[in-house]
Amino acid sequence: MDYREALQYIDGVSWLGSRPGLERVAALLHRLGDPQEKLRFVHIAGTNGKGSCAAMTASVLRAAGYRTGLFTSPYLFRFNERMQINGEPIGDEELAALVTQIRPIADAMEDHPTEFELMTAVALLWYLRERCEIVVLEVGLGGRLDATNVIGAPEAAVIMNIGLDHTAVLGDTVEQIAAEKAGIVKPGCAVALYPQTPEAEAVVRERCEAVGASLRVADLTQLQGEFDSLEGQVFRYRGASYAIPLLGEHQLRNAAVVLEVAEILREKGWKLPHEAVEHGLYAVSWPARFELLRAEPPFVVDGGHNPQCAMTVAESLLRYFPDRRRVLLVGVLADKDYEGLFDILDVAADAYFCVTPASARALPADRLAAFLSRYGKPVTVCPDIPAGVEAASAAAGEDGVACAVGSLYMAGAVRACFGLY
Repeated sequence: MDYREALQYIDGVSWLGSRPGLERVAALLHRLGDPQEKLRFVHIAGTNGKGSCAAMTASVLRAAGYRTGLFTSPYLFRFNERMQINGEPIGDEELAALVTQIRPIADAMEDHPTEFELMTAVALLWYLRERCEIVVLEVGLGGRLDATNVIGAPEAAVIMNIGLDHTAVLGDTVEQIAAEKAGIVKPGCAVALYPQTPEAEAVVRERCEAVGASLRVADLTQLQGEFDSLEGQVFRYRGASYAIPLLGEHQLRNAAVVLEVAEILREKGWKLPHEAVEHGLYAVSWPARFELLRAEPPFVVDGGHNPQCAMTVAESLLRYFPDRRRVLLVGVLADKDYEGLFDILDVAADAYFCVTPASARALPADRLAAFLSRYGKPVTVCPDIPAGVEAASAAAGEDGVACAVGSLYMAGAVRACFGLY
């Protein structure tokens, strides 16, 4: 099986969709020798910020000299991005070989694994073979029944900002969703928590107490921004100074959680000197999260797709471009809360350009345009993403800013228009 055939096989089971439960992935991994039992993990759940937290944590561990795996989803441009070691995605031949090995085992199972379960197994097997010392593992959906939760107690369990998303699967209250996220907390592990609403935090605390897990909550009273520009931010946390290239005040809060994770790992015996943590944060790369693709005239891309993301995008647009005309290039998935998304984004929008993301779940651009007409701003439908980038840039002009937002499924195509892959 070559790389193309491997991807075709993986895509060929996408019809199974998302089917919460650990039985299939546990059975598959057992047939592969239970690689997850021989690895150590930082396990990260949350509605928003878990990808940024994962990228920062992995960067810190690499800077400290550890061979570090990183598992995230979705990808921006190439499927291989979902699994990395020391910042390098899995190679085409390696991916094909692993899928070739796993396919007959998966196909022989009466209850066939889903696409995400297959890729979780591929990644864990790869990390073990490549002798990763630690793996930063991002939850795909929820936590309690997510395929990544097949692991035992991690070195650190991390719960980022919790909000309403995937309500059809996880529940329609913050408390229900918090309970699903807190399902990654296992007996005896240590937990780092992004500051939550009182209701969500109470759920996490109850879970920690029930299983005997220690809890560290990032203390935002100890977080002070010192410098902020389109080139990055400098901040202090618990008296020490750090810098990150990621933009937006929310990234400072995410970084505070990462610093709590570092403390947990130190307590577990991992050697993370201050200089390594400082360098890891400074060196982190996490594309399509309020990423400046072009400085002048500015063009920004953000993969935000829910109301919580929309709040950070709107805040950042008003923060960094307060006096500029703001043109939004938008595309969404039909099953997302796009009404809630644009009720928040509209405060920072002067005009909209609509495109259709590359997903079977995408809302057609003309239907999105019809919806956006309610806000009374100019709305234009574009035939494809490159045309949308060109049109939004022209509408923003030399004195404005264009921002692509609404779905990670279009962020890769937008970045490609600027030669970024």
